[in-house]
Amino acid sequence: MSKYIIQGGKQLSGTISVVSGKNATIALFFASLLLKGKVLFKDVTKVAEVFRVLEILESIGVRYEWMSENSLLIDTSKKLTMATLDKKASASTRISLLLLGGLASREKTYKIYRTGGCKLGKRTVGPHLYALQKLGISIDSQKGHYLVKNKKLVGTEIVMYESGDTPTENTIMAAVLAKGVTVIKFASANYMVQDLCHFLVAAGAKITGIGTTTLTIHGVKRLHDVKEYYISPDPIDAMAWISLAITTKSPLTVKNCPLPFLELELEKLRVMGQIFKLTNRRMSTNGHVPVADIKIVPSALKALSDKITCRPYPGLNIDNLPFFAPIATQAKGKTLIHDWPYENRALYNLEFKKLGANVLLLDPHRALIEGPTKLKGAEIVAPYAIRPAMSLLIAMIAAKGTSVLLEAYPIERAYDRIIERLRGVGVNIERIDN
Repeated sequence: MSKYIIQGGKQLSGTISVVSGKNATIALFFASLLLKGKVLFKDVTKVAEVFRVLEILESIGVRYEWMSENSLLIDTSKKLTMATLDKKASASTRISLLLLGGLASREKTYKIYRTGGCKLGKRTVGPHLYALQKLGISIDSQKGHYLVKNKKLVGTEIVMYESGDTPTENTIMAAVLAKGVTVIKFASANYMVQDLCHFLVAAGAKITGIGTTTLTIHGVKRLHDVKEYYISPDPIDAMAWISLAITTKSPLTVKNCPLPFLELELEKLRVMGQIFKLTNRRMSTNGHVPVADIKIVPSALKALSDKITCRPYPGLNIDNLPFFAPIATQAKGKTLIHDWPYENRALYNLEFKKLGANVLLLDPHRALIEGPTKLKGAEIVAPYAIRPAMSLLIAMIAAKGTSVLLEAYPIERAYDRIIERLRGVGVNIERIDN
């Protein structure tokens, strides 16, 4: 495990560019299994979670090669050997559940291991199972693993039990090669789901309704190679840097921000009194997402009169909600943060008290943060949850004096070149391996 030592309390300056995120990248890697061929992914984020997926895929017979710093060629054409699935890698993260969709049309019987991931309370796999079973996939829960039996997949109408990102991705992947038409209702329309759909269309899939909660998929017999696919910039990466700029009262410019997935966050900030400027509006490199550069202007903030909460897209992103906590420590008044999707995530807001924040935990889902407060350095063990850990790091950078973030691995699961990028805008931070 690594730890970060931060000398905080200083104003930052410069620009920082948004990169692709782990959530979209991971879904695309598993979707490459459907091609039984080759795809060159561009703008790949190089984080721990992505490397773990590559370990999983390599263990069953997938080949890959780095063609340049952030370009990765994946070849899924060879016969897979599920018996050699890397148990440690697949059991350590929930994203291995995407094997269900990726393998739906090419493996008849196999097992995957029960999964780990962020400690965010009880997270059921039911939404995956209910949807996939309607397409003809049998999933039997056994001790330590799931036994999967894929029958001939036939399209049908599916009402998602939960509008979750990963269950929707699994269902899409299983449906694109199913016979006939599949209609997915109450689908997630989040950024990584849209990226997945655009990639599959590039591979020959027939999907309509992209960006909505109802997807219609006409099954095709096979998909084809994709010469290259640029992964979309990540709104969660963008929001972390926006939060950093605001919390440290720094005139930072965050480049390459995917606007459709940040507009509500920006509107909340505007009402709080935050001044920002959008410049250089354009389309993302893959041509699917409007992007812009966002210049943050140091501003006097006031707490919102209503609570800040999240909901599935097009609501405020669930992963972006924690980034409002450090911002709230610098806003005049009381900010109520309602983090309802996970049983325990609001508890992590208590960690801000160690930095001098005024935080009152109302229940496991709601935290009341009163500001503005002058944050001071402290030693904190990073929660094993990516976004709360990153939000605490942001507060530490804003806090005057020395802070130590212990067991910082959760941040490295999702944030590419985190130390290098922070130093690029003036953060005094050192990474030490324990």
